[in-house]
Amino acid sequence: MEKEALMDKAFAAARAFELRSGGCAQSTVAGIFEVLGVEDEGVFRAATGMSDGVGLTGDGHCGAISGGTMAIGYFFGRSTEDAGKVMKQVRACRLAKKLHDEFVEKYGTCRCADLQNKLTGRFFNLYDPEEMKAATAAGMPEKCANLAGETARMAVRIILEEKEREAAKKKQADKFNPRERKNVKTV
Repeated sequence: MEKEALMDKAFAAARAFELRSGGCAQSTVAGIFEVLGVEDEGVFRAATGMSDGVGLTGDGHCGAISGGTMAIGYFFGRSTEDAGKVMKQVRACRLAKKLHDEFVEKYGTCRCADLQNKLTGRFFNLYDPEEMKAATAAGMPEKCANLAGETARMAVRIILEEKEREAAKKKQADKFNPRERKNVKTV
């Protein structure tokens, strides 16, 4: 499947998941993992508390960015074996920053409460049943579903482009590695 088709599929999967069950971080992870063929219940579960700016507070960044960042880290993050090597995290951080910057460029902010204000005209306390009804009436589920879908689309593109870059770099290295080539004499 081509990159654009995978991106579109990630958008649709994350959006559908958000509309069905809520949880922007989990929905974004689910959309990305579905398209990229990953099954990891642990990562999905770990995204639970990141909804609505962490713990339904609205005070942190959009949970969709958390989900996208978790997926990027899944593919390019450092291992526990490399935890003492500070530079091993740079790649995942660079890619997560790229996701963040693209999100902010598109939406003007990444803070959940600011996004709610921008998209629905106000912030909602989702712990309050009346506020939850008001959020639904204001179209928040649809708007958040689109955010989750767009973030999944962005993250899938970033992941696929980095994998392409990685493959090209490996191919280039293999091309110039005399030990890997046959019938090449080394001096």
